[in-house]
Amino acid sequence: MALSILNNIPSLAAQNQLAITSQGLQRTLFRLSSGSRINSGADDAAGLAIADGLRANVTALTQSARNANDGMGSLQVADGALAQVTNLLNRAVTLATEAATGSVSDDQRTALNAEFTAIKDEIDRIGTNTTFNGTSVFSASTTAIFLSDASSNSTIGVSVGVLSASGLSVSSDDLTDAAKATTALGDINAAIATVASDRGTIGATINRLQSAVNVMQNQVQNLSAAEDGIRSADIGQEVANLAKYNILNQTGIAALAQANAAQQSVLTLLR
Repeated sequence: MALSILNNIPSLAAQNQLAITSQGLQRTLFRLSSGSRINSGADDAAGLAIADGLRANVTALTQSARNANDGMGSLQVADGALAQVTNLLNRAVTLATEAATGSVSDDQRTALNAEFTAIKDEIDRIGTNTTFNGTSVFSASTTAIFLSDASSNSTIGVSVGVLSASGLSVSSDDLTDAAKATTALGDINAAIATVASDRGTIGATINRLQSAVNVMQNQVQNLSAAEDGIRSADIGQEVANLAKYNILNQTGIAALAQANAAQQSVLTLLR
């Protein structure tokens, strides 16, 4: 090879290789410190797009599961309130049955009717004042539970209905005489059946929302695993790379020093 002082080709080659090694070492350190294989779009542009899309799916599904859980919470509050209404109506059955018998005096029926009136008032109060997250639970409107996986949307309608003594057809009943008490007893039993039916509908909707939550949680698990497989660094491989690049960095510096020193041999010809 001809001697030249214009360009030190071995030194340029060593510098170039040392720069490549430094880039690899920096990339490995980034991956080890972040735990992520993809720290910029340059690392894996296609993989980054897929991983970000999967993360958006996971985020939407996680919030959708919260939405469904909130819907279940509202329905469970309604179910608990209706359970108390059933207890009140069962007490009303006792009062009406007692008022219907001929051995009860008018004064006693007045006292029984006063308690029955209080029961009807309490049913109205429960229907008006039972709330979840500041919103009335017993309403004629349907609440749409919004569910999404970032690519498609759906809703589950939740409707409880209005709760009142008049809605249960007992508001006009009284126990002031035996005949009225007998009529009231039939209305109260019908109201108990209505409340039981409403609780059954609520229970079915709770089960549906729970099933939706279970499906979404399973999707979150699988999508998170898929994202992790794309985004996460292989720590074992990166540790091996770190050792490799450290050695290459040291040998590259040594080679660069040798290449620069070799150029000095030209000076021997000038002595």
